[in-house]
Amino acid sequence: MSGNSGGPWGGGGGNRGSGDRGSGGGGGDRGPGNQGPQIPEIEDLVKKGQQQLKVLMGGRGGGSGGSGGAGGPGISGRGVVLGLVGLVVLWLFASFYTVRPEERSVELLFGQEYSIGMPGLNFAPWPVVRAEIVQVTTERVNEVGTGRSALDTGLMLTRDEAVVDIEFQVVWNVADPARYLFNLADPANTVRAVAESAMRDIIARSELSPILNRDRGAIAADLRQAAQGTLESYESGINIIRINFDKADPPGEVIDSFREVQAARQERDRLERQADAYANRVLAGARGEAAQVQEEAEGYRAQAINVAQGEASRFLAVWNEYVNAPEVTRRRMYLETMETVLGGMSLTILDNVTGENGGSGVLPYLPLDQLRTRGTN
Repeated sequence: MSGNSGGPWGGGGGNRGSGDRGSGGGGGDRGPGNQGPQIPEIEDLVKKGQQQLKVLMGGRGGGSGGSGGAGGPGISGRGVVLGLVGLVVLWLFASFYTVRPEERSVELLFGQEYSIGMPGLNFAPWPVVRAEIVQVTTERVNEVGTGRSALDTGLMLTRDEAVVDIEFQVVWNVADPARYLFNLADPANTVRAVAESAMRDIIARSELSPILNRDRGAIAADLRQAAQGTLESYESGINIIRINFDKADPPGEVIDSFREVQAARQERDRLERQADAYANRVLAGARGEAAQVQEEAEGYRAQAINVAQGEASRFLAVWNEYVNAPEVTRRRMYLETMETVLGGMSLTILDNVTGENGGSGVLPYLPLDQLRTRGTN
């Protein structure tokens, strides 16, 4: 107990004080005996604290007090520098970003559109500028009418009040990434809803048979144009590439009855075509016969008119000659008439001619024409 009476830091102070006094150093002349030993103890505590701080900063806890005291401020400065360098590296890592060829980036300055980043390495100083990367060339597909949900049935009503089951795909990509990000909350559902609404409008203006048979290409083209126009009015930044028209069939519950109706309609169409062909054939024949009769009547009329005109002209010519020379004309007319009457006879009767013995006036006639005909045979 007497050994610890040197002060609150233990007996070391008393031993050091007694040693100083024994050596004649006059330690007791400097002041009270308990005040001298406190200064070395405080320095030890400071050194221990510096060593612990060095350990916390990544150094080692060993070494002499003099070296620890000399190295403490240098290590702290180097740690600060390393920390600053790390922060700069992290800031650069957060600011530089890469855009792939199929992507575009929208750089936002305090949440507003700043610029469009092109493919390659881009710089957007964080946190002032932030980049949103959007796939632009990738084709995205929305299916309509697949029946995957209760609202996506694909059943639509035609103009002739028939129900048709439609299934198609909308293939689209992003044309304007800024509009795509800011103007649409749910782009995929928006495209699906716009395409389905446009298809229902087109089907409501069409009849069932063309939809099932031949008008699918025209319907797909009309659908793409109508849906693209609606999306452009929304300023959506979406481009519809194509429409894949997968199916257009009657509902499954009535497909058998529908096929029977279609078969009956086809049979009706076939019979109508046969009747039309027969009617066209008969009508064409009747029209041909009517045209022939009409042409014959026209020919007979023209012939009768020409003959009458010729007879009238001949009569007028004879009349004119008779007026000028009645006797000569009368004689010529008589001779022509007798030639007509007697031209086919084989005997010739000579009027006022008698023979030497007072015969009957009939002379034998040599049929030279018949002899000439026999000679040729």
